[in-house]
Formats: sequence, C-alpha cells, structure tokens
Amino acid sequence: MALLQVFLILLALSLLPVFWVAGRARFKYRGTRVVTCPETNSPAAVRVDASRIMASSGIGEPDLRLGSCSRWPERKLCGQPCLAQIEAAPAECVVRTMLVEWHQDASCGLCGKDIGEVHWVEHKPALLTPARKMVEWEEISTEQMAQVMATHQRVCWRCHLSNSLRERFPGFQAEHGPSSAS
Repeated sequence: MALLQVFLILLALSLLPVFWVAGRARFKYRGTRVVTCPETNSPAAVRVDASRIMASSGIGEPDLRLGSCSRWPERKLCGQPCLAQIEAAPAECVVRTMLVEWHQDASCGLCGKDIGEVHWVEHKPALLTPARKMVEWEEISTEQMAQVMATHQRVCWRCHLSNSLRERFPGFQAEHGPSSAS
C-alpha cells in the first residue's frame, strides 16, 4: 500500500510541469480579443478555444483555434487567418488591455482631470458620445470599440458617478465634476 502511495505521489509530481505549462498557455490566451477579420477587413470579437490550448500546450506547442467569433455562424468555415494577429501580439489584442491603454494618461472629457489608473471592477470609467450623452462600456459591442474610441471622449469614474446620481436624484449636487454632462 505504501509503495502505491509513493508511486502516485511521484506520478502527480511528474505531471506538475505539464499542468503548469498548460495553465500558463490558457492564461496567456484567455479573454475576448479584437482582431481585424482578413476576409471582411472589419473588427471581429474572438475567443481562443481554451480547452484545445490547454490540451495541446501540455504536450508541445499550443494549437491555436478559435472557440468563438462574432462573424459566426456565417463565416464559421473560414481558415481562421486572424489567428496570426493573436500569435503575433497575444496581449495587445485583448479587449481589457486595449481599453486600459486607451485610458492611460488621458483626461476626463467633463472635468478635465487625469483619469488615472482604471479599476474595471470598482470604478469603471464611462464614455461621452459626440451628442454629449454618457454611456458605459457594457453598452458598447466589441466590434464597435475602434469606432467608439475614435469618436467618444473618456469620462472618469467620479464624473460618471456624479452624473448617474444626478439622473436618479435630480436635486443631487456633487462636489466633483460639472453640474451636467449634457
């Protein structure tokens, strides 16, 4: 019995590097990404097939395949040439990375103050449309990101919160930001 336990422990320890490599590959390729579809030359939201990445990277080079694409089901049978963009710059095409870089060193379109570090869980920044309407990032589809980033202004969390409270409670006066976003 003790020999079996030793064997199982040694087997588990010998598999740790495989699981480590597979887990790192999954971490590297996780999340929604924005790529330019080579067939349509327009933005597409894609996700890499995580289970395929984990299985293949544990035994060799990761086999990149898409798990989902906003162009599917119409273009599901494409050769997935957009994967070259992900292989070339895996971190740069992740939606969150793109948004963090876009907000970095930017000032608020309402109060003019530096937006600072973005906290996507607690203090999400918002956007100001050209018509001066405030919208949240959740309202923007991934395919629209490039267009929105070219036409909308960034809004800091403080101004977004103040504006939201004013909309819900018309008599509310905030200490930060302008008196109205419109």
